[in-house]
Amino acid sequence: MENKIAMHVSRVTILINFLLSVLKLLAGVIARSGAMVSDAVHSASDVFSTVIVIIGMKAASKASDKKHPYGHERMECVAAIVLAVVLLITGLFIGYEGVQKILSPQDLPVPGLLALIAAVLSIVVKEAMYHYTRKAADQIRSEALRADAWHHRSDALSSIGALIGIGGAKLGFPVLDPVASLVICLMIGKAAYDIFRDAIDKMVDVSCDEETEAAIQDLALRHDGVKKVDAMLTRQFGNRIYIEMEIAVDGCLPLSQAHGIAEKVHTDIEAAFPQVKHIMIHVNPAE
Repeated sequence: MENKIAMHVSRVTILINFLLSVLKLLAGVIARSGAMVSDAVHSASDVFSTVIVIIGMKAASKASDKKHPYGHERMECVAAIVLAVVLLITGLFIGYEGVQKILSPQDLPVPGLLALIAAVLSIVVKEAMYHYTRKAADQIRSEALRADAWHHRSDALSSIGALIGIGGAKLGFPVLDPVASLVICLMIGKAAYDIFRDAIDKMVDVSCDEETEAAIQDLALRHDGVKKVDAMLTRQFGNRIYIEMEIAVDGCLPLSQAHGIAEKVHTDIEAAFPQVKHIMIHVNPAE
């Protein structure tokens, strides 16, 4: 089900990004706007990034096997890292083009109205795609899809920069068009850094946030027979969570009864937190 949702979102994304990149490229060339051409390149990179998401999602959804007993969820992180690199390269390319044009101000044309219209359309469409993709990413807890959503948001932000630059150029300040390209470059670079950092955190088994850990411990403590939680470690494996927990129960209880308490805690945590893939619970005698 999760893979089906991701594939549907990705297909819609590829179609819209392809049409939008062609439209913006034509508008940029016809209206002589470097900022709009840069924006078109950014949208075209979205098509490539979504293909990476599809590959990453398919790899991550593969079942566990003998060589990979913990599954393949980290492939989503790999896809997110590739997306971050693609974003960074795209941003640097756009920034380089902007610098080249700023250094040659005598060659700067005044963009036409068509570029302005294309920028407004791009902002509306890409912001809508951000919310559409982000909602799906939150629903299936997909880091690669969430990274792709931020790619949409960065494209909407870059179109805002293009809109300001094109508008300023039409008001008599043509240098604002390539300056907008530099602003777009910085926005894309920031988005690439955020995506890369989040993916690396999950690759190196970063723990869950304090709020999630507190909620897990609170759920364990609500069970009859659990005196306290002696220790708990969590780690994020791709878009999944692994937990190691030590609970204290009455030391006079029969082994089967103590084991039953641990089993109940185990089952209820997995039911309450769908992103939890595995829990190891150790039972200690309460002092």
